[in-house]
Amino acid sequence: MQFAVPSIRSPEEGAEYRNAASSTLRMKKVYFEKYVLDVCIATLERGGVTSKIDTGQFFASTEAWGLPKYPDRTVILPPGADLEQEITAFIITNSVYLREPDCWLGTWINPDTRNCYLDITAIYTCLEDARREAIFLSQNAQRKIVALYDFKREETIYLAW
Repeated sequence: MQFAVPSIRSPEEGAEYRNAASSTLRMKKVYFEKYVLDVCIATLERGGVTSKIDTGQFFASTEAWGLPKYPDRTVILPPGADLEQEITAFIITNSVYLREPDCWLGTWINPDTRNCYLDITAIYTCLEDARREAIFLSQNAQRKIVALYDFKREETIYLAW
């Protein structure tokens, strides 16, 4: 049995409400697309970037080290891949992880292979803690973490295995 629920809005108010909701959804979509383009541009210009998907904030150059929190979720793209499409797909696939408070979207272009890495980045303020976590995560993952990123010096720190 179904019951009809009376609307508290007039037909005009209902249409106005639906239009406002539709407009808000369109605006969110445009902001998301802009964020993805900003990440693409920063990745291509700087060789990589770390950012929050929910705020669009880019991680500042500071005394901290980044590493993939979920190494098996890292995606490696060949040179020439459609970065915009791939980053969008990565965010959609990993949105639950990327919305964790300590997680960031990380991109990095390997200067030797030109492959682009997309990962879910965790940030540590102590280098030894970051190294320990990288070793621990690598022992429990199919993909080993081969490097940390030093945000202050803007350089990759390769781990010796």
